Amino acid sequence: MSALIDYIQKEIHNTYNKKYSKKYIKDKLVPIINYICSSKSKKFLFGGSQGIGKSSFINIISKTIERFYNKRILMLSLDNYYLSKKQRLLLSKKKHKLLITRGVPGTHNIKKLVKNINQFSKGKHTITIPLFDKLTDDKSKSIIMKNKFDILFLEGWCCGSSEIPKKILYKNINNLEKIKDPKYQWRNFYNNQLKMEYKKLFKLFDELIFLKTSSFDNVFEWRLKQEKYNQSKNKKSKRMSADEIKIFIQHYEKLTKWMLKDLNKKAQIVIKFEKNHKISSVNFN
Repeated sequence: MSALIDYIQKEIHNTYNKKYSKKYIKDKLVPIINYICSSKSKKFLFGGSQGIGKSSFINIISKTIERFYNKRILMLSLDNYYLSKKQRLLLSKKKHKLLITRGVPGTHNIKKLVKNINQFSKGKHTITIPLFDKLTDDKSKSIIMKNKFDILFLEGWCCGSSEIPKKILYKNINNLEKIKDPKYQWRNFYNNQLKMEYKKLFKLFDELIFLKTSSFDNVFEWRLKQEKYNQSKNKKSKRMSADEIKIFIQHYEKLTKWMLKDLNKKAQIVIKFEKNHKISSVNFN
């Protein structure tokens, strides 16, 4: 146990440049790892809002399990299955102009994702996974994985969500909905996608782990920091301004707030994150 905690502490420092106490790691992270490793389940779904740090958090969990439990983990991100710019342009012309913006259900290549999941389930050793470049907002080169994997993790901001009830769906909560989607065409489209294709996708998984933000207000601050970090990696890329980010996250606001209600009891584990990205509680349902 001591070596495991020391390892996690080091990985957290390498990832966030912060030192978390051994008690924090023992109380908040070790139970999650123990749950995953003691479970007979092989496919785990991770949902959580933009900017909450799903990839970094899951990467630490994954590396720890591989090192101390000798289990290989295939990590997939819903973000890598976004449709290309060209595909979203065609979709926006056919269905609704707001679908030019990546994010909501219906802007992912679900068929490709399901194919990769089925390859894992069948024990395939060679799996070709697409990549998406957020800096160019377009598809990138694929990566070929050539290992036998024991566990599958899929993370994505809307993972695990059910469709939104009509009385909530049709209530305008921001200017984007009020001005850009007065007839609910955009909302109906992504909600129907949740009800059909995404529901089938989520059912392929054995367990749901929900990374819950303590407030939707955190999303703006997290997304702003994320944008600055992404731009620091590529100085030539155009960074969204604070006002642009405020508009951008309005695309996600309704579904994110619905998930805060919807997944509290549905998820097997609910991990609550505060604004500083620290976990304040871990609840097992």
